[in-house]
Amino acid sequence: MSRKILALPLALLGIGGLALVFSESVFQSKHNLSFSGLGPVTAATEAEVCIFCHAPHNAGAEAPLWNRFSSGAVYQPYTSSSAVAVVGQPSGASKLCLSCHDGTVALDSFGGATGTTFLTGPTLLGTDLSNDHPVSFIFDSALAAADGGLENPATAPSGLLGTIREDLLFNDRMECASCHDVHNSYNQAGLLVKSNAASALCATCHTK
Repeated sequence: MSRKILALPLALLGIGGLALVFSESVFQSKHNLSFSGLGPVTAATEAEVCIFCHAPHNAGAEAPLWNRFSSGAVYQPYTSSSAVAVVGQPSGASKLCLSCHDGTVALDSFGGATGTTFLTGPTLLGTDLSNDHPVSFIFDSALAAADGGLENPATAPSGLLGTIREDLLFNDRMECASCHDVHNSYNQAGLLVKSNAASALCATCHTK
């Protein structure tokens, strides 16, 4: 069974019903890397959608049913003279995202097999994260008070109450998945958890 990744989108053939059932799921997002995917990168023949990240058996320990190789990269994290948060190396959910998006692990490196096709284009972050939004830092009441320009997550859980997801923090940390939903597109550009029109997503946490 070939798992070669092609840099060309393939038409959704033979599963028209799925297009309706999964209109707001990973099936319709750019993270569907199977041959039926609609994004710019799809496999030549692999039909399973979830297998690129998850396995039903013999999964890795990084996350539930995790099926990918982890990146061993050391990153240059975000820095700013005005930042109050302590930002170190990515961890948790963000490290999982970087197993594709830092470009050090092939997209088709899953299920114990080492792949050969790497991510390219604007979603390739590399290992220099100094110009990207900081991740894997503790976002709590103490940070909000010290910063003075952040919502207090203890009283307004990340400002997302009543929207798509009630809390965008993961174990009290801001992660890549706080703003990007890897499983669900919600018809938003960039797989955002909600529209950023008029900086609405930014204003979820920032009060400036």
